[in-house]
Amino acid sequence: MPPLPQQRHKVVLVIDLVESVRLMAANEAAVVNQWRGFMHHAVSQVLPACRGRLVKSLGDGLLAEFDQPTEGVQAALALHQYFAPLNQTLPPSQQLHLRAGLNATNLYVDENDVYGHGVNLAARVADLASPGETLVTTSIFDGIVVGVDAEVEDRGESYLKHWPEPVRTWQIYPVSSTSAAARPRVPEGAATDFRPSIAIVPFETRSHAAEQFVIGELIADGVIAQLSRSQNLRVISRMSTTAFRGRNSSADQIGQHLDASFVLGGSYVTYGDKVVIMAELSDRKRGEVIWAERLTGDTRDLLEAQSSLLDALCSACAKALLNDVVQRTLVLPVPQLDSNALMLGGITLMHRSTPRDLQRSHQLLEAVVERHKRVATPWAWLAKWHIMQVVQGLSGEPARDFQRAIDTADRALDLEPASSLAMAIKGHALCHLGEDVDASHRLLQEATQSNPNDPMAWLYNSVWSTMWGTPEDSMTEAENALHLSPLDPQKYYFEMMLANSYLAMGRLDQAITLCRSSLAKNRYHLPTLRAMLISQYEMGLVDEARETFATILALQPDLTLTKYLAAGSHSRLRQRGARVFAELGLRQH
Repeated sequence: MPPLPQQRHKVVLVIDLVESVRLMAANEAAVVNQWRGFMHHAVSQVLPACRGRLVKSLGDGLLAEFDQPTEGVQAALALHQYFAPLNQTLPPSQQLHLRAGLNATNLYVDENDVYGHGVNLAARVADLASPGETLVTTSIFDGIVVGVDAEVEDRGESYLKHWPEPVRTWQIYPVSSTSAAARPRVPEGAATDFRPSIAIVPFETRSHAAEQFVIGELIADGVIAQLSRSQNLRVISRMSTTAFRGRNSSADQIGQHLDASFVLGGSYVTYGDKVVIMAELSDRKRGEVIWAERLTGDTRDLLEAQSSLLDALCSACAKALLNDVVQRTLVLPVPQLDSNALMLGGITLMHRSTPRDLQRSHQLLEAVVERHKRVATPWAWLAKWHIMQVVQGLSGEPARDFQRAIDTADRALDLEPASSLAMAIKGHALCHLGEDVDASHRLLQEATQSNPNDPMAWLYNSVWSTMWGTPEDSMTEAENALHLSPLDPQKYYFEMMLANSYLAMGRLDQAITLCRSSLAKNRYHLPTLRAMLISQYEMGLVDEARETFATILALQPDLTLTKYLAAGSHSRLRQRGARVFAELGLRQH
């Protein structure tokens, strides 16, 4: 027996023709001819353009493989368009529609075929799709950027035949100019409106060695951390700029997506312990490079709290942009790639909002904290995890878990007193407890002063303003957070906060629009569902409100009015929610 082929990480696309048996029985020759035309189009045009390979034709379907999720998504969306002109000339009973499933996993790959459970999962996911739909698994969703590669709708978890765990899927759509509900903009009248905005994208390696890729991330992280301390610059969040890693996007494309006037990027090459960085600063509006420099240093220097190489890069860049030297404060990085991956995985799973994902998130974040007890950032995210337990209705004692969040944030602040993330999360927990509202506000304002470019600090200020301040301030702060991180993986959370601001202002239709956009990205997020419920009921959409109420109870079956009011405070918005819950029949205890 021949040995097993090599195992590789691949994206598999399964497409089939909906109701092919019925179509063939009605007009076999015509359908076969149309399908042959589709296959020729796929093989000669779409797959080569998307760097895909046709593995096999299935008679009324196809199996293709790709290296990247973005390539598979691009191909699936393009292939769906093939029959559109023909269908306009046919009656509904004769129209040809496709359905598709995408999955990324490790597979055995040879020149003839691909083998493994991942192929079966792609086929099972395709079976869930309706005519004209493409469904993707979590492994694909995590590999694309919503708003750049596709728009999405969270389809939730499904139990599939011969699959041990429920599978989370998303439907993908082409991106259009009107598809995003929340268009970030700088709040009107804010003093920061006039600051130049800059996006720092991960630097690209000229080496193909896997261990070299982390250096580009360290450069971008270090530069963002330093430049963010400047009161004179608006620095786009790392969570958004990472979307352009390895994409070869132009400065104009990056700037348009992130609403940045300037883009800093470049490449690097290593020689033993030395690294040579080629950096370029581009003015998007003028379409030209305004500064370029070649810097050389020690790769180990990039891991230092005071990196001389990154300090030189930041100083030169800021001088070119502002004719001034930026502040030299640099937060401690998590120095290992695997630790970064653990922490990012913990953050991602935390914000998927299901109990199982939250449990896995806790395990990952605990592992990073155990590994790096003297680094503040993992402690800060672990504090956020305790808050997520409460807002998702998974805490038996909300006050206790808010206090745990405060204690954990204090650990982060002991390590790094100027950590805007830790200050913001502690202030957020204090805000929900409601025992010292003024102290929570002071802490949240200090977070934005410490780092005026931290989107989470602005977002939690928005929460405070919704609960205790004015809805106008809340809207301004939420919009500022969106503007700083317009492609954030947690954009659903940003949209939820802006929806709450509109809700507090009585702009119910806008609140509903934002809630729908948020739920399309994460249908299990209870705060968004609660904002949707209040908006629908107060707008007179009682039947829709009852459907949302049923969804909330399905996710949180032990919910009572007492538990709802205990999970935070008696803010004005929470009182409105309690009234709606009571009107819809939620029990008191």
